Amino acid sequence: MKSFATLFLAFVFSLNIFADTVSDKEKDVLIKFYHATNGSQWKIKWDLSLSVSTWYGVHAENGKVTSLNLANNNLQGELPADFFDLVNLVVVDLHKNNLKGGLSSEIRKLNQLQVLCLSDNELEGALPNSLYRISSLKVLLLNSNKLSGNLSSEIVNLNVLQNLSLFNNNLEGEIPKELESLSNLTELNLSYNKFKGSVSRNLAVLDSLNMIMFDNNGNPFLLDVNEEIKNENITVN
Repeated sequence: MKSFATLFLAFVFSLNIFADTVSDKEKDVLIKFYHATNGSQWKIKWDLSLSVSTWYGVHAENGKVTSLNLANNNLQGELPADFFDLVNLVVVDLHKNNLKGGLSSEIRKLNQLQVLCLSDNELEGALPNSLYRISSLKVLLLNSNKLSGNLSSEIVNLNVLQNLSLFNNNLEGEIPKELESLSNLTELNLSYNKFKGSVSRNLAVLDSLNMIMFDNNGNPFLLDVNEEIKNENITVN
């Protein structure tokens, strides 16, 4: 009986270890990410000598890293290219840190991603076209960075998107009308950019800041709102 109990405990222990294990590849990626973002200066650091399950903000399921939540943790530097090899990520929340550089086109590898929150950082450059190919995205929060360039009409591919926040960047050009095709979109904030042209009333209503933009001199103005007029055919007898 004693030997049976010992074997049972050993079996349970082995299951816990198995459940706690991620692949060597994903662990190596996390370590590279830790060093690339100045992990020694994080508010809550990882002890790399311990199991990945003890690492703050890392969540794994079935041996795969599915969530990374390191908001407001003093991450610094650029996301390494290897980061995008964490292909099982569903949630990434790195907002309110000091991340710099641009969003890599390699982000397309995260094709299971549902939540991407990188707001309140120092990210710059254009949004990569590959971002619009992550059709699983439901929440995309990139506000309060230094992003520039246009918002592509390819955003229509994000057909399950519910929340889009890009306010307080340097985005320009016209706001793509394809945004109206996103039937699941319930929260939108594009204000405090350099967009021009006009938007539909439907989009303006979604934006809580009423589409306030900045002109070339940094002066705020309200983006024009289209008044949609329905044309009715009148038949005269």
